Amino acid sequence: MNTLEEMNCRGVWLKCFDSLARNMHFEETDEQQMIRELVRDFAESVLPPTIEHRDANQIPPAEEWAQFIEYGLQGITIPEEYGGNPVDDVSESIIIEELARIDPSFAVMYCVHVGLCSKTIALHGNEEQKSKYLPRLAAGEVGAYSLSEAGAGTDAAAMVCKAKLSDDGTHYLLNGEKMWVTNGAQAQIYVLFAKDVDHPDYGVKKHGGSTAFIVEQSYEGFTVGKKEDKLGIRSSDTCTLVLNECKVPVENVLKGVGAGFPIAMNALDNSRIGIAAQALGIAQGAYESALKYAHEREAFGKPIAHHQMIMAYLADMATQIDAELIHHDDCKPVHFPRAHADGIHINVGAVKKFEDSLRHGRTHRVHGACEQDSGRKVTHTPLKPGCEGRRPG
Repeated sequence: MNTLEEMNCRGVWLKCFDSLARNMHFEETDEQQMIRELVRDFAESVLPPTIEHRDANQIPPAEEWAQFIEYGLQGITIPEEYGGNPVDDVSESIIIEELARIDPSFAVMYCVHVGLCSKTIALHGNEEQKSKYLPRLAAGEVGAYSLSEAGAGTDAAAMVCKAKLSDDGTHYLLNGEKMWVTNGAQAQIYVLFAKDVDHPDYGVKKHGGSTAFIVEQSYEGFTVGKKEDKLGIRSSDTCTLVLNECKVPVENVLKGVGAGFPIAMNALDNSRIGIAAQALGIAQGAYESALKYAHEREAFGKPIAHHQMIMAYLADMATQIDAELIHHDDCKPVHFPRAHADGIHINVGAVKKFEDSLRHGRTHRVHGACEQDSGRKVTHTPLKPGCEGRRPG
């Protein structure tokens, strides 16, 4: 690329960024501020007393969930006619961020319920399905999403869980094992994926026959398997589901047989903003904990917050978090503030705080293969001819 072409390319980028900046408004509305205060009050008053016990023993926050649903925020992705209380995307991010700031496990549970389960049914369900399941989810029954298998994580089309129509045509029989299912044990309603072996594309296309089902835990042939012993975010239920001739009514197929793969990808794309909000909340919590400790811990006759290196750490953390607030829809975990928080805590001997920050931050990075998948999407985004591989700088 010659100098003139490079200048033109850079000019295009700068014009795009300038136009975007002029039309972006970062001030929260009165309603969004009210939602933040409401959720922050709940998170700070209800969650902390049980966090350590639940995390150590992998206990899902069932009692805390029962208190949370009194606020009506479990139905934010459900239309009003089905009992929901819909809010805008920014408000949804605020709720998740505030929950993750105190308890990342509760935030993950909430994210899957409102996003991957409730929103998927709201977007892709027919009237009968929405009327049957959305009011239940809006009332507080926990929802889950089951796509991954032992050999099918990010490569969702590689799943081998099978579905076959019964002889009388009234239901499907599902067989196989699903893995890493968040809310796996406590959910009552699942959006679950399997391949219809009788579909004409089954065995022909990689994702041929992929079908989305609404499955209830009470269905015959459905069993919750082992719970995963995770590094972090341990109070979030993550289980294996065992399907042994599991009987699912034909009316529980979302959008039709063979239409499951686009539904699965759409659900994952919709969840990215929530994962980014979780990362932001975890970073904010790590920063606040580090800041508090830095003012409490003294060394060389003064709080370590007054030492130059610690001041730089804290300033860098705050700056990075503010930057993520502007573009956290990139869905990239906030590593930098967490790393500095780890450094401050380990230096002052607050080993438990260091451990929690490390475990939750690292575990968060693998949710939905978000970090890697986002990178793949960026590299597959077409650029203006002649600008490949270049950014303004």
